[in-house]
Amino acid sequence: MRIIAVDDEQMQLKLLEKAILKAVPDCELTCFDNSVKALEWAGKNQPDVMFADIQMPVMTGIELAKAVKKLYPHTNIVFVTGYYEDYAVEAMALHFSGYLQKPATAEAVAQEMQNLRYPLPVKQQPQKLKVQCFGNFEVYMDGRPVHFERHKTKELLAFLVDRHGAQVNSNEICAVIYEDDSNEVNNKADLRKSCADLKKTLQSVGMGEVFIKGFNTYSLDVNLLFCDYYDWEKGEAYAVRAFHGEYMSQYSWAEDTLADILG
Repeated sequence: MRIIAVDDEQMQLKLLEKAILKAVPDCELTCFDNSVKALEWAGKNQPDVMFADIQMPVMTGIELAKAVKKLYPHTNIVFVTGYYEDYAVEAMALHFSGYLQKPATAEAVAQEMQNLRYPLPVKQQPQKLKVQCFGNFEVYMDGRPVHFERHKTKELLAFLVDRHGAQVNSNEICAVIYEDDSNEVNNKADLRKSCADLKKTLQSVGMGEVFIKGFNTYSLDVNLLFCDYYDWEKGEAYAVRAFHGEYMSQYSWAEDTLADILG
């Protein structure tokens, strides 16, 4: 979201900047204390929202708003002033979005952002597969357990989660999840079945892109995972509370990672 803030008074501009960044921390904010320079910038960078003081020299906020609206009719204009009543008629003619009383506050900015005349499209958050590593390894999508037809399919996913999505070849996987079976040919054949089943299972819940198959390598797109273990590593409070000394308890190979967690 691209926002421009304009006020010729440096102190008021600083307060406005602080309020906007607090209310809309992920915005792209550009500030000007000169309305002419603000218009030059706006001509090259279409703003989604413009916060503008009304009383400014050379070009008033009303004049600036008219020029910006001529370029971009759907830019939201929010006037920032202590004298709105004096300019109400002119402001109304511009179909402006709203106005803020000086000094601007984050709460007032947030209120205006929620009631824009031309609402901005909401970014859709990507869906994520939830994987639970603490306790038994479990997988959920939209709060519902994901069903695996083959137990080795689920173990394969657990192993790839444990490897943080790093590429792993078939020999490495077989050495771990088929550690009690020395028949290499059968193990690789079964692994191929598990890979195909994993892809099918993930596709059935709309998350087929999680599993990545390369040339004799397998990995995960961890950006599509919501994982307690990963969040524990980041120090997230909920994940720290969720760990009670158990990690993927149904898999013996997970004991090495558990030892690292326990330190």
